[in-house]
Amino acid sequence: MSALSASRLAAVLEAAGVGGASVGGCEVLGGGTYNSLYRVRMDDGRRLVLKLPPEPGMPHLTYESELLVNEGEFYRRARGGTDVPVPEVVRLAGDSLLMTECPGEPWSGLAGRLADVERDRLRRELGSYVAQLHAVIGTRFGYPSGAVPTAGTWREAFTAMLEAVLGDAERFGVTLPVSGERVQELVRGAAPALDEVAVPALVHFDLWEGNILLAQEEGRWTIGGVIDGERMFWGDPLAEFVSLNLFGEPEDDPALLAGYRAGGGGTGFGEAARLRMALYRSYLYLIMLVEAVPRGYPPSRTAEAALVRALGIVSATT
Repeated sequence: MSALSASRLAAVLEAAGVGGASVGGCEVLGGGTYNSLYRVRMDDGRRLVLKLPPEPGMPHLTYESELLVNEGEFYRRARGGTDVPVPEVVRLAGDSLLMTECPGEPWSGLAGRLADVERDRLRRELGSYVAQLHAVIGTRFGYPSGAVPTAGTWREAFTAMLEAVLGDAERFGVTLPVSGERVQELVRGAAPALDEVAVPALVHFDLWEGNILLAQEEGRWTIGGVIDGERMFWGDPLAEFVSLNLFGEPEDDPALLAGYRAGGGGTGFGEAARLRMALYRSYLYLIMLVEAVPRGYPPSRTAEAALVRALGIVSATT
C-alpha cells in the first residue's frame, strides 16, 4: 500500500485547491487490491476520497499502468453525459486521484439484508444506469491510459488487450489451463465477429456488487454510487455483461435486463453476440488468473474452469 503521510496529503489538497480547509480525519478504506484508498474528512463537512497508485516497482499487469487515468476518464464522461451517480473528480495527477465520496456502502456487504423484491428493483435501477453509460461514445477503442495502445477498430484494440495479458502470463510464469498459443489461435478465428462493433462505448468492466454503493433514502435502498472505474475501456457494450454476471449468462438476471431495455439498451443476444461475450469472458478470466501471481493469491479453479468453457464456446462457434 502506498503510504500517506500528513505532508503528502497536505500537498495533494493544496494542489487541488482545497488546502485552505483543515483535515478533520483520514482513514484507510479497504476493498482495493491494487491502488490504495483513503477517506479524507474535512472540517467544513466535505468528505473526499484519495486514491494512490502502488509504490514504484510493484509488479503489475501491462494494462494496469496509469489506472488512475482510466478512472478519471470514466467519472468525467459519466458525469458529463449520464445520471449515473459517480464521484466528481477534484484533481487527477500522475500520483493521485482526489474525488468526492459517494454515499452508501458496498452492495456486496448488504446482500443478506435485501428482500428479493428490493434486490430486483435495484438490479433494474442498475440496468438503466448501465444503458446510460453505454450511450456515452468515445473517439478510439481501448484503455484511455494508453498502457495498451488504443486503436481505430475494436478488433485491433481488443486483440492488443488480450495479447498484453497473455504476455503478462508468460512474464510472470503463469500456468494456464489452455496455452497462450491456443488462445491466440482461437481469437484469430473469431476476430471477424469483433468487426461488428463500430462505435466505442463507455464500458466499466468491473460492475460486481462490491463496486456498487447502496444508500438509504426515505427508508428504502437506492444506488448511491458506481465506483472503481479504473478498469474501464472504450469498446463493446456486451463486455459489460461479463462482470455484471461473472460466471453466468445475461438471462440469469432478468431484472437487470429489464432495466437495461428501459434505459435504451439492446438485449438481443444472437450467435455473434454470444461469441463476442465468450471472448470477453476469456479476457476477464485470463486477467483473474494472471494477476493472482504478482498479488500472491492462490489460483482460482473456478476461473480456470470458466476459461476452458468460454474458449470451448469460441472453438465451437468458429
